[in-house]
Amino acid sequence: MTELDTLLPRLSEIAREAGRAIMTVYAEPIEAEKKADGTPVTVADRLAEDIILRGLAALTPEIPVIGEESVDAGTAPSLTGDTFWLVDPIDGTRAYIAREDEFSVNIGLIVAGKPALGIIHGPVENVTYAAAGPGTATHSAAGAANVPIAGREPASDGYDATVSRFYSGGGKTAALLASYPLRNLIRCSSALKFGILAAGKADFYPRLGPTSEWDTAAGHAILRSIGGDVVTLDGTTLAYGKPGFRNPGFIAYARHAPRPHTRRPQDPAPEDPAPSNAAPE
Repeated sequence: MTELDTLLPRLSEIAREAGRAIMTVYAEPIEAEKKADGTPVTVADRLAEDIILRGLAALTPEIPVIGEESVDAGTAPSLTGDTFWLVDPIDGTRAYIAREDEFSVNIGLIVAGKPALGIIHGPVENVTYAAAGPGTATHSAAGAANVPIAGREPASDGYDATVSRFYSGGGKTAALLASYPLRNLIRCSSALKFGILAAGKADFYPRLGPTSEWDTAAGHAILRSIGGDVVTLDGTTLAYGKPGFRNPGFIAYARHAPRPHTRRPQDPAPEDPAPSNAAPE
């Protein structure tokens, strides 16, 4: 067991504690405010992030934490190295506000500039995906014991892709999907899509709309642990610590990068200006 492995039980409990707080608010009428960038935020976002920040400060006081809401408030620390936490207290805020149930708590650790550990927790179903290096990925359903997961080999007759619950079926994403031999589209909101990939229920996930690093870090770490990756449209592994923590379009995959019928579009414009704190959707 590595040093990172030993963090997973406590980190999973921190994510679940944040999830329980979110569900307390979820039981009441949800009021959303608009942040300076026009994206929504609720009291649950701030409550959950406070729980996570306090938990991480106690667990790894030497590692800076970049949280979505602290970035918005201007209170996030400045990064002086390439090891840091990335936290999204509620990923899929649109789903949360719409009571679609598919939102998640994301905690990711970047080490030497690369995703090294990830926790994705779905509060409604009480599901948790976690990993901290090769061969460590697990899934816990309804609070049960962790079960190892390792993705799957694609079927010989094509791929299953996971897309946003809000995907319209058109735009640049549709053009990208059309370049692959597809069998099914599996709709889901938030970073839970990364868990679907890691659990072997889909093969890849394209995202052309805006996202931030806290949306992808945890899922990226989990996919890396099973031999997958998150790559930009030119095939480069997604980087972290970028100015503004903004991501370009990407394709996430489990175990094997999907092979298109034809050459993939290299630089499509975003199809949907979804708010970054509702992403990845």
